[in-house]
Amino acid sequence: MAAGTDATSGRNGPDDASRQVVGSDGAGALVVIPTFNERDNLPLIVGRLRTALPGIHVLVVDDSSPDGTGDVADDLAARDDKSRIQVLHRVEKDGLGRAYLAGFAWGLDRDYQVIVEMDADGSHAPEQLSRLLDAINDGADLVIGSRYVPGGKLVNWPRRREFLSRGANTYARLALGARVHDITAGFRAYRRIVLEKIQLDTVESAGYCFQIDLAWRSVRAGFDVREVPITFTEREVGESKMSGGVMTEAFTMVARWGIQSRLERWGVGRRP
Repeated sequence: MAAGTDATSGRNGPDDASRQVVGSDGAGALVVIPTFNERDNLPLIVGRLRTALPGIHVLVVDDSSPDGTGDVADDLAARDDKSRIQVLHRVEKDGLGRAYLAGFAWGLDRDYQVIVEMDADGSHAPEQLSRLLDAINDGADLVIGSRYVPGGKLVNWPRRREFLSRGANTYARLALGARVHDITAGFRAYRRIVLEKIQLDTVESAGYCFQIDLAWRSVRAGFDVREVPITFTEREVGESKMSGGVMTEAFTMVARWGIQSRLERWGVGRRP
């Protein structure tokens, strides 16, 4: 198993006899890849993923990309003779979180035991996904591929982006009191039990704050949340989807969750 860091130690996961849920080739897991204008990156990332873990299944969730990414995804699916690549077309672009929620619902309806988040732009190395899946098989409920635990690395990232990312993680960790070093990270693997129990129908966050939201819900629910080191590489093709509005949403919502959590600990108000 890849070296990891325990963020929490919960008791809501399955017992020892049922922990080995993913095969060494990735069988049993679904990777959800949201896309918007990623026609050049998508074939590369899917190809690398299928080479690294031939048994894994992929769901591309495309938000009606004007550059034809959806057509590229359909072509990849059509050429996959084992039907391990599927495409979900959405009619509007309403945030990363909504795209993932649609992908999660699709995967849960089809009884996948592990559902993975992965970016389409190559920033998450498919060759390192086995680190996350090994930790799932070791008993973790949610595994986060972390840039900020020992062994984690950043490649070709502008200093300004790194500063903002580290600052956002520090802010979230202090505001929420969560012992997760990279709570904003988008490379992660969930056991289905987590997604079934953290009330996805009440998720309000749409942008990158979605990552903080789901990790925080998992921590509060008592699940075993762990971090494993990954190498995060800045995209070479296309443009980042990060915006000022996304950052404002994250700042505001984290502050609200932190205040709410403290009030609950002091006996004021009720936990939703």
